[in-house]
Amino acid sequence: MLKATIDRFEGDFAILSLETGEKLNWPKEKLPAGTKEGSVVWLSISIDKEGSLRQRELAKEILNEILKTENEK
Repeated sequence: MLKATIDRFEGDFAILSLETGEKLNWPKEKLPAGTKEGSVVWLSISIDKEGSLRQRELAKEILNEILKTENEK
């Protein structure tokens, strides 16, 4: 997990200052209720295994369709 502080709000986005020193624009609607400037939040990223599998299957289907079309020419 990565710690961030809400630096400020600009329009529909919060500008997060990451502990790495980088800035990140984050949709305000995706923040917990009550978040305000100066709030500290934790960010985490996880793998969506099912979503990844669906993407691979879709890519295979598209490639097979392209190859099928190429072979018919």
